[in-house]
Amino acid sequence: MTDIKILIATHKTWEMPSESIYLPVQVGSKGKDCLGYQRDDEGENISELNPYFSELTALYWAWKNLDTDYLGLVHYRRYFTKPHYSKKATIDERVMDKHILDSLLQEDVALVPKKRNYYIETLKSHYEHTLDGTHLEVARSIINELTPEYLSAFDSVMHQRGGYMYNMFIMSKPLSNQYCQWLFPILFELFERIGFDEMTAFEQRYPGRVSELLFNVWLENNNIQIREIPYHYEDKINWFKKGSSFLKAKFFGKKYTKSF
Repeated sequence: MTDIKILIATHKTWEMPSESIYLPVQVGSKGKDCLGYQRDDEGENISELNPYFSELTALYWAWKNLDTDYLGLVHYRRYFTKPHYSKKATIDERVMDKHILDSLLQEDVALVPKKRNYYIETLKSHYEHTLDGTHLEVARSIINELTPEYLSAFDSVMHQRGGYMYNMFIMSKPLSNQYCQWLFPILFELFERIGFDEMTAFEQRYPGRVSELLFNVWLENNNIQIREIPYHYEDKINWFKKGSSFLKAKFFGKKYTKSF
């Protein structure tokens, strides 16, 4: 029987799916009271880096400590979902289940959320307009030093107008291990070079944001087969505020100061 574990990164108690394939992970748990979920400060871990690496501290914990056939990563407010469900569906009726996943999973295929398209922006220009573009410059320099064979894919991805975002995926554990072995040395070096002095708590989360783009670089460089599956954001999104903030960033140089 195929063993699947989908990590749900969370820092608070929340309504969670009941199916056993889902594993809520309390991120940034070091020094915190236990919420009753798996903690990310057990075994080999980087729990203390959660204010900067966000949900990636759960991924690192699973990379180093969790034995499973397939590994997934989602967020307590953002899940992969079934193709169809009613508006009144419970969380268990909405989220992807093992029965469906068994028909989708393959060792060399990555399940990812539907592509997010920016249309009037490239991934690079969107990051530069909304955040601090030097993060990408430093990341490119590090990739050139550590894994120069990825440089062409990095440049290609930066000029694309869409990508697989949110640090969400489901793939075989060997494939996710390969991704982690490439990703984390780059992020650690990025964090070492840029630091976090004089940044707000929002700005300090840049390693997690850069990793969303690097996931696409890894997919492209390794010619990973991709299958898009639907996802759902549990909270209501203020599309007017989100859209107006995007336009202010692009045309008036007003950087993002919080998540939307």
